Amino acid sequence: MTRPVAITGPVAITGTVALASIALLTVAIGQGWLGPDVGRGANFCEAARDGFIRQPANTLSNAGFVVAGLLVAVRAGRLPADGVVTPTVATFFACIVTLLGPGSAAMHATQSEWGGHLDMLSMYLVASFAAAWAWTRWARRGTAALITAYVAGIAACELVGLWPDPVPVVHYAGNLAFAALLITAVVLEVLLWRRGESARTVTYGVVALAAMLVAFTIWLLSNAGWCDPSSLLQGHAAWHLLCAVAAYFLFRFYESERRTAQA
Repeated sequence: MTRPVAITGPVAITGTVALASIALLTVAIGQGWLGPDVGRGANFCEAARDGFIRQPANTLSNAGFVVAGLLVAVRAGRLPADGVVTPTVATFFACIVTLLGPGSAAMHATQSEWGGHLDMLSMYLVASFAAAWAWTRWARRGTAALITAYVAGIAACELVGLWPDPVPVVHYAGNLAFAALLITAVVLEVLLWRRGESARTVTYGVVALAAMLVAFTIWLLSNAGWCDPSSLLQGHAAWHLLCAVAAYFLFRFYESERRTAQA
């Protein structure tokens, strides 16, 4: 049994977001709107090339997020009637996963300062959603609380990202804020599972978490110099693709949650 939602709705909305953001990014790169190359993202191994895209592998691998977002959108039109996640929430998640692609590509294509800001913002959008959605369900709150927690999470990340000094392991304070939100989401999801008010397919959550952990390991190794700058086989590109897999299976985890009789 599914909700009475036409599948074309979420797909049309997410597809429009994908096409509009990719088109806008393409124009922005061509017109130089994101500013000059200042080496932002140069620490991710791949050597900068001359031409339209500075880091081809690290840029084009972000297509994985667009694909993942569209796959989420397809499923957003086929949600079970007894599910916890709503079509609106699912469509919103599909859109922010999709935006990870152009957001990250903005930095790797231009190595500009504004491209770097868009890259971090796209990460904050997804991590803040994961934490806010988990907290809202844990606290048994509604839509207003979800929106408030979501905006607060993004704002907190932006503030933490202003810290100018390097931090251990993840280098940049904004990365630390991103990780903190994801850890918060994982902890809350475990607490929700143990509370037993709803049933879910935990395997999807495990796959999402495993993909993120493998991606983070590759991220660390490539940043430590285990890479070939001239190659199109880049560890950071693998990070993008694995994170896209994690985002998709995170949604499958959300989608699988069902209200139980006692809830």
